[in-house]
Amino acid sequence: MTFDWLKRYMPRGIYGRAALILVLPVVTLQLVVSVVFIQRHFEDVTRQMTSEVARELRLVLDRRDADLTHALSFEIAQVPNAERPDTRRWYDFSGVVVARVFGERLSGLQAVQLPSERQVDLFVMRNGQMLRISFDRRRVSASNPHQLLVNMIVFGGLMTLIAFIYLRNQLRPITRLAEAAQAFGRGRMIPYHPSGAVEVRAAGNAFLDMRNRIERQIEQRTLMLSGVSHDLRTPLTRMRLGLSMIDAEDREPLERDVDDMQALIDSFLSFARGDAQDDPAVPTDPITLVRRIVEDAQRSGREVALVQADGQGEVALMPVALRRAVDNLLGNAVRYGNRAEVSVVLTDKSLRIRIEDDGPGIPAPRRNEARRPFVRLDPARNQDTGPGVGLGLAIAADIARRHGGVLRLGVSEALGGLRADIVIAR
Repeated sequence: MTFDWLKRYMPRGIYGRAALILVLPVVTLQLVVSVVFIQRHFEDVTRQMTSEVARELRLVLDRRDADLTHALSFEIAQVPNAERPDTRRWYDFSGVVVARVFGERLSGLQAVQLPSERQVDLFVMRNGQMLRISFDRRRVSASNPHQLLVNMIVFGGLMTLIAFIYLRNQLRPITRLAEAAQAFGRGRMIPYHPSGAVEVRAAGNAFLDMRNRIERQIEQRTLMLSGVSHDLRTPLTRMRLGLSMIDAEDREPLERDVDDMQALIDSFLSFARGDAQDDPAVPTDPITLVRRIVEDAQRSGREVALVQADGQGEVALMPVALRRAVDNLLGNAVRYGNRAEVSVVLTDKSLRIRIEDDGPGIPAPRRNEARRPFVRLDPARNQDTGPGVGLGLAIAADIARRHGGVLRLGVSEALGGLRADIVIAR
């Protein structure tokens, strides 16, 4: 597009864009009005007044009559012959017109000096003599022409300030809606009541309806999975009791099946607790948290190592939920591979927790599918290596979304297996 380069210089925030929409037309209108008014009023009036004074000066210089000079309020004095420059103040726009008209209408003019708003000094050469002619500035231009610009700037700034205060009150409900939506996306609930214009209220009510529906769906899912998992524990307990009466040789494979079923139920419950877990976000040192997770994994006999920990500071995290996500990723890594490496990088903009393994990995076309609940990727991950129902990556992805982040899957350059990144914006 032709104006794509202009987007880089445009404000990104709603306040900046609203201020630009407000200020740009006001400034443009003031500039146009100023130019037109100065050209049509000050320039034309100054030209007419200066032309009349130039006509009177020609009469006075031709007659050299003292009474006429006094009557027309001119002061004429002979000064030494010397080159003199034109002078005026930088903001004296009407002085440009005065000097130009005198140069056109008065012969022998050498210089026009406008030292103040009250006086005009003309230096004219007549009969080999340099004459200085002084008179009141108000005879050639309207008084205080710069006051127009001063008044326009002052009142324009005042009206812009008033409009911005009003505009800020109109934009505040939009920012509150954005904050509520962002907090809900990160798993936090903040009080929100629709306010502002009719359209903003409608958007706020739609957001509240959506949030309520999502909460009901999460609650229903949690209750269903919890109920099913809880109901399955009773027959499993009876099966264990029944198996205890069977010979050890026949009991062992059946008990393994019961243990696998118990592990599946625990996975269901862990997934069901994902959204229902009361785990508020608190300022947390992510490097310390991950280091403790790795140490716990090492004590449990897993071959896990923390290979990188860069950055310092705290991030608003849900420690229990994040620990569950990293534990699930580490469990998958050592289950489908032999060892895992963990790295943590904390910058001003984001937090990245990376888990890499030396297992078979996941093909690129199926990585999105792998993040869905209850998905088992048989060709990529051998399901006979341990119990599971395909919830490890789903739980990690869900917890990352609750933090306002994302779970990314790729290929480990260091180990050749799966690379899982939890990226959370600060």
